[in-house]
Amino acid sequence: MNEHWDKIFSGTEDQLLGWYEKDPSQIIELLDFSLDWKDSIAFLPGIGTSNIVEKLLSQGMRLILNDISQKALEKIEKKLGDSKNKVNLYHGDIASAFPDTIPMIDLWIDRAVLHFLTQEKDIAGYFHNLLSILNKGGFALFAEFSMTGASSCAGLSVHRYSEEELSERLGMGFQLANQFDYTYISPYGDPRPYICVLYQRIS
Repeated sequence: MNEHWDKIFSGTEDQLLGWYEKDPSQIIELLDFSLDWKDSIAFLPGIGTSNIVEKLLSQGMRLILNDISQKALEKIEKKLGDSKNKVNLYHGDIASAFPDTIPMIDLWIDRAVLHFLTQEKDIAGYFHNLLSILNKGGFALFAEFSMTGASSCAGLSVHRYSEEELSERLGMGFQLANQFDYTYISPYGDPRPYICVLYQRIS
């Protein structure tokens, strides 16, 4: 799978990627429902080359950026400049067990990553990792293809989500903080319906 994503990130300009978003305002809108997020440690799975990194760093956050593609991490590292000391890069499959070096976090921010996991064992591995590092009182944010969204992306099938399924997979230790539907328009003009959901861990 890493070869698939390396090929995409090494062969396509950022602004031509099907999920490229110049203004990640819908993520920021959700984060505004969390407490003191601007001083938090956040883990961003499948970060790719997202512009949200610069926005979060400008608010004083410390970030752990993950991707299965080494090429994506190399590209995003080049953009960090003087902010490198606020960022840790983690190259790995988000569905595989984390190493002990991953610290506890206050925020988990997933934009368009979880829906690429279609095997139950991979989805379970993803949520195990989330639960293993998110502090009590912390927040988990998801922006995934909704039930009315596309059935494939980047040449891969996807698993579409509802708020009910996300809540069930997180379990009783989480409460819903905010949720809204959002239609993203790709660089090619295609509408992509998303569900955007924020949860707080209460136990």
